[in-house]
Amino acid sequence: MKTILVAIGAGILLSPCSWSAQIEVDVGRSRIQVDAKATGHAFTGSLEKYEVKVAGDPATGKPTALDLKWDFNDLDTADDKRDKEMVKWLGGGKPKGSFSFVKSWDETADGGKAQGNLTINGVSKAVSFPYTVKREGGWVTIDGKARLDYQDFKLPIIRAMAVMTVDPKLDVRFHIVGKVK
Repeated sequence: MKTILVAIGAGILLSPCSWSAQIEVDVGRSRIQVDAKATGHAFTGSLEKYEVKVAGDPATGKPTALDLKWDFNDLDTADDKRDKEMVKWLGGGKPKGSFSFVKSWDETADGGKAQGNLTINGVSKAVSFPYTVKREGGWVTIDGKARLDYQDFKLPIIRAMAVMTVDPKLDVRFHIVGKVK
């Protein structure tokens, strides 16, 4: 579940960046997070490592390309047991996720809407979301949020001890900061 949220969040973060120039992402200032709700509590997972390539039009700040790849073992929910169970739920080993930007529309100087292909558990789905873009000097900040359902990726509902259930609807949030090259 956390994995799916992170994947979506990453996809959202990356998809709104469309520059013909390359954007060097500052991982220390950027975040991709997944918000999940379970019986009696909620939690957030943060993607600690990922590979991202972003490009866009330096004159307009409009995104032209974004590719994001990650390993779900790098999703941290601040609960080691939960993190291990999530990887097991995803099939064990080193489950991978990816997001590739496809298009954007309704663009303004402040953002727009983006669409891309999110792949989790070997299943690829189109994901759309709103995003904002802020430019300061040679720096670009992209923020967005996407909602997804992990069942759309052929993953079963997470249940534990016959009472605890993780809601299949997840929010993926992203905050991407990068320098225009």
